[in-house]
Amino acid sequence: MADLKLERDFPVSPETLFDWISNGPKLLQWWGPEGVHVTEHDLDFSRLGPWYSVMENGEGQRFKVSGHVTHVDPPNSVGFTWAWHDDQDQRGAESHVTFYVAASQTGSRLVLDHRELADADIAGNHEQGWTSSLRKLEARCK
Repeated sequence: MADLKLERDFPVSPETLFDWISNGPKLLQWWGPEGVHVTEHDLDFSRLGPWYSVMENGEGQRFKVSGHVTHVDPPNSVGFTWAWHDDQDQRGAESHVTFYVAASQTGSRLVLDHRELADADIAGNHEQGWTSSLRKLEARCK
């Protein structure tokens, strides 16, 4: 198993940042790496329960990921399970993601903690995807 942790600072209050990482319409604005768009989704991390998103890249490849929101603690954290689907829509190995929000000297700090990934290669791929997604969040959450 492998884990990954990313941290970013934002010049907004913890409440504003939490809204960007939990509220469906705002979440949709930065969800997924650069170069993909979400074609189908039930993205809402403001409530417990199932979620999913289907992302499509410029070549028309589709990528589905789904999970279950396991906790919501505004404006401190939100946690959810995460699993990619294969071409037959079968869920693969499940991992766990938590977004932590805390006040910082410049506004807020987001810690993205993705745990229980299958191996270091998979963790590296997720690090690239999350880093790209967080760039989109940084561009919008000002």
